[in-house]
Amino acid sequence: MKLSVISGSHRDNAQSLKVATVIKNYLDAGICDESWLFSLSGNPLPLWDQGVWDGDPEWKALLTPIRQQLASSDGFVVISPEWHGQVPAGLKNFFLLFGRNELGHKPALIVSVSNGDGGAYPVAELRMSSYKNSRICYIPEQVIVRKVEKVLNENPADNDERSDTYYRERLQWALKILKEYALALKQVRESGVTGSDKFKNGM
Repeated sequence: MKLSVISGSHRDNAQSLKVATVIKNYLDAGICDESWLFSLSGNPLPLWDQGVWDGDPEWKALLTPIRQQLASSDGFVVISPEWHGQVPAGLKNFFLLFGRNELGHKPALIVSVSNGDGGAYPVAELRMSSYKNSRICYIPEQVIVRKVEKVLNENPADNDERSDTYYRERLQWALKILKEYALALKQVRESGVTGSDKFKNGM
């Protein structure tokens, strides 16, 4: 089984990437057989344009390796910081560039990140809009990492001990649930009922 982590912040040295690295380490510690981390830090994906649909060679060269990694994944962890109460533009752009062929009918765990006491708005936004055409299946569990600068740091002295312990335990619990959804939804995809060129888009 392969689970992939998408770090949705395009800020350099992002706290989201810190969280993503911790999550990948948990995955590699025995939750799945293989993991892959894709970070938008530095904004490596240009904004969508018509060339994506028209087979532009530059787009094809950029997206094909990422598409292959996503398509070979059985589930995802989607990490989003809260920027002005929103999902970052780069992460929204990700869902314009990749769709049902890579993400469809695969489970995903939402992890949102906030420097303060926020973090709920990205969860609502992702659940409301990003699944429609991609057919990504967000599981009921989610993790909101609040006051992120005080948790999940490599140096224990930089962490609030009580909060850090809670988030580490909660993340590992949610990842194990994601694994079980990945096992279950693989059967759904393999049944063949989800493949349809007639109904390419959601309603």
